Amino acid sequence: MSAVPKLQFTFEEYLAMERVADGKSEYYRGQIFAMAGGSPRHNTISVNISSSLRGRLRGSACRPFNSDQRIRIQANGLTTYPDVSVICGEFQVDTVDRDAIVNPRVIFEVLSQSTESYDRGKKFELYRQLDSLEEYVLVSQDEALIERFSRQENGSWLLTVFKGLNAELELQTLTTILPLSEIYEDVKCGPEEVLVS
Repeated sequence: MSAVPKLQFTFEEYLAMERVADGKSEYYRGQIFAMAGGSPRHNTISVNISSSLRGRLRGSACRPFNSDQRIRIQANGLTTYPDVSVICGEFQVDTVDRDAIVNPRVIFEVLSQSTESYDRGKKFELYRQLDSLEEYVLVSQDEALIERFSRQENGSWLLTVFKGLNAELELQTLTTILPLSEIYEDVKCGPEEVLVS
């Protein structure tokens, strides 16, 4: 008789596996989803965003974090690793997972073919349940194009698009501006290459 694979995990089981895993995984509603590693272009964009933010936020109450920082949304249980997140003021950590921060102010996701529909759809829906989140930023790899969603006073989200290397991303929450030329420095834009074996 063959063993039946386990389809549901407790959050504690997920944390135990995550502590010894080689890669990173998301957790949502009892299921664990492996997160693919980023391409060199994806990683370059993420590092550029973190570096630009670090320089501009130095001395302020806000700090950028890379994709190693776990975020937990207590309202719905999603536990994930955004490409870049910014926390302002004191870190608030999850009551069960002391390594997961629950109060990001800004989240960046660098889009890829495999994650774009999720990042735009379900993931954004889950992120919106973070009371602390004020801006959600989607960054294209195919061209110098950034979409910023800003939470409005009535709870709706306003989309602003920044396009071209001469454009500047305005982050109202952080009162700072990031030139797209910095975000896309050393990046050759264009369609993602698909490797065929």
